Amino acid sequence: MSDDSTHRSKRALLLRNPKARRGQESIASLLELLKDGGLDVTVETFEALPEIARDIVRLRHRADLVIVCGGDGSVSSAALAAMESGLPLGIIPMGTANDLARTIDIPMDPVGAADVIVRGEMRQVDVGTVNGHAFFNVASIGLSSELAQSLDPVLKKRFGRLSYAVAAMKVMTRASRFKAKITEKGRTIDAETYQIAVGNGRHYGGGNVVQENAEIDDGHLDLYSLEMTNLWKLALMLRSFRSGTHGAWREVRTAKCIEFDIETKKPMPVNTDGEIVTATPAHFKVHPKAISIFAPSARERSEAGRPALYHR
Repeated sequence: MSDDSTHRSKRALLLRNPKARRGQESIASLLELLKDGGLDVTVETFEALPEIARDIVRLRHRADLVIVCGGDGSVSSAALAAMESGLPLGIIPMGTANDLARTIDIPMDPVGAADVIVRGEMRQVDVGTVNGHAFFNVASIGLSSELAQSLDPVLKKRFGRLSYAVAAMKVMTRASRFKAKITEKGRTIDAETYQIAVGNGRHYGGGNVVQENAEIDDGHLDLYSLEMTNLWKLALMLRSFRSGTHGAWREVRTAKCIEFDIETKKPMPVNTDGEIVTATPAHFKVHPKAISIFAPSARERSEAGRPALYHR
């Protein structure tokens, strides 16, 4: 149970991304709720994702917690600085997919999300890294990276998840398999694949599930590789990706580990939580329970009575 005294008069650094899909919405009501909850809030606006970490490092001694108003890319950009500072993280989901919020049951309504922060319950979650760049949901090579590069920012802001579907159709018409070496526990396998994805959390891509039993605090990463010969077979597999049961298809290679290394013949971009941040060769690692995030308590999640595989 949280005690009101534990969050009274705490200083909150609120980082706002005006370029997020809902970034231009008024935050006056949620600021009022945070203030009424005993938080002294300093608002900083950022124009580019690298500014988030710099703001946290610069202002860490003037804050007791960090709140990020933005999408998954914004939250992931805050991860390493939050880990190093030891500051707990609050999330106001204002992006397109908001998969981390889905994973830990944070309300999509900004005022509801602010209320979670005021109540003060926290959940320790794992953080994944690839070549030193943090991700909460999934990092991928292949289709998703091509998709991220194909997205029109204007259409993404206007049409939300529909813009992903439009870009995906374009990507699939020109996609081709690539050869990769996947190393796990010192054992290397050769794969010819359309995509390799490494998940740290549960949800990605607007509600897909990385693996049916995956949780963001289970201490390991979940990998899958799409090794079909006909990419259009994905259409038959879509339902299984929504439930995380895609590993049942023989064309999908799966693995579970705390570290993976992936090499490709030529450097290929790596997409983490919707942003291209690095390239292969790629070293993936999980950092167990590395950050505390304000989230509904286990009791609240239990009372919601939601089936484990599906999240609103």
